[in-house]
Amino acid sequence: MTNFQSFGLAPRVESALTAAGYTTPTPIQAGAIPLIMSGRDVMGLAQTGTGKTLAFAAPILDKLFRNQGPAPHKGARVLVLAPTRELAGQIAASFETYGAGLGLRIAMVCGGAKIGPQIRKLERGVHVLIATPGRLIDLIEQRAVGLKDVEVLVLDEADQMLDLGFIHALRAIAKHVPAKRQTLFFSATMPKLVEGLAAQFLRDPAQVAVAPPSATADKVEQRISFVDQGEKQALLVETIRKPEVKTVLVFTRTKHGADAVVRRLANADIDSVAIHGNKSQSQRERALEAFKGGRVPVLVATDIAARGIHIDGLTHVINFDLPEVPEQYVHRIGRTARAGATGVAISFVSKDERDYLRAIEKLVGHKLAPRPAGESEADDRGSRKPQQQSRRQGLGQGGGQRRAQGHGDRRPQRDGERKAHGNGERAAAGGERSSGTGGHFQRTSGGGKPGGQARRGGPGQGGGNRSRRPERAGA
Repeated sequence: MTNFQSFGLAPRVESALTAAGYTTPTPIQAGAIPLIMSGRDVMGLAQTGTGKTLAFAAPILDKLFRNQGPAPHKGARVLVLAPTRELAGQIAASFETYGAGLGLRIAMVCGGAKIGPQIRKLERGVHVLIATPGRLIDLIEQRAVGLKDVEVLVLDEADQMLDLGFIHALRAIAKHVPAKRQTLFFSATMPKLVEGLAAQFLRDPAQVAVAPPSATADKVEQRISFVDQGEKQALLVETIRKPEVKTVLVFTRTKHGADAVVRRLANADIDSVAIHGNKSQSQRERALEAFKGGRVPVLVATDIAARGIHIDGLTHVINFDLPEVPEQYVHRIGRTARAGATGVAISFVSKDERDYLRAIEKLVGHKLAPRPAGESEADDRGSRKPQQQSRRQGLGQGGGQRRAQGHGDRRPQRDGERKAHGNGERAAAGGERSSGTGGHFQRTSGGGKPGGQARRGGPGQGGGNRSRRPERAGA
């Protein structure tokens, strides 16, 4: 299939896709759309960023348009399950775009937002319901929604749902949907646990796999830097200040580590915001809007954001901490090099993360560090010793300026960081306590505009509890 007209979609759906700028289907779309239109259960495997949402949304909208009917009272005809609020919001926005002018009611429900407005939204019923599993279970228990009229069930990013501990919620939801239904199952990776889940939900599925399930995006340049844990922050600052780094998504392993990175970037006069499971829905939305709108060049996130974020023109992804689950590496770096663009993924690896690195290399099938870390500057700049980079940073890009601003010498600061060396949040945070920020996402300068004066502290930034455990939920 070389164009969307060849699928035989309803003219109104075709028009909406054309208006949205879609002309040539991606491989996952070309493979999945005809099968879904034929009524088959489908298991779709493709790298993140290859157009999976459109692959299931277009044929679903076509079916709803051709078989028009009222939305069931306190129910839905189509149920789409997503692991995170961000991904659920992205899917809902896609259905609104692709379904423009079809007269369908589309609703999203997720945790982190008030449940009352969501209950009221569902009273009349909807044609398409996009939900995170935890909030959907809450609504079912309150009898605010029923699933007996579901005709199509979609599980998107099923592997992350398992990573976030939603297996029991998924099984509970499955008991409420009709046995006679069409089920669409999409995932970027297919470990054995996901295969078992697919067997429970799918009947004689057709499989569409357009790339190896553990493959990383071809247009992502992957670099690696071996670095002491206490040196990571200095290396992060130097990396972000390089002229080629326009927008960057930084991944940490824990929520408190993300907040700590934001505070330390503020000390270096770099604007950033954080999103993670402790942030409310409105905080996360404001943070994403500031980042996508270019008002803040750095977004710091935990793995909960690894799949719900689509940012046009994202130039760099930095793994400040390597993920404990190797599949998350694929999803993290897949945030860049989307829609045919190129991107760079840089991973900082400390001594206690070597096992994580080996697991990632085994998954992706190649070495991420072909050169030793101690090469000269004439070699790969991503492979220099971070200690050398840090000292140059102190003498060059802003190091003397920071001393003039009262930040002190960097070497004593690194010594203090080494004392906090360890696994989990304390290592990621560089020895600092977690942020206790309340109702607003953190900004490092007034108005969130790059180049403003950094905020050095303020109420609510000193407390918080430490946590070494990576974030597992938050949908």
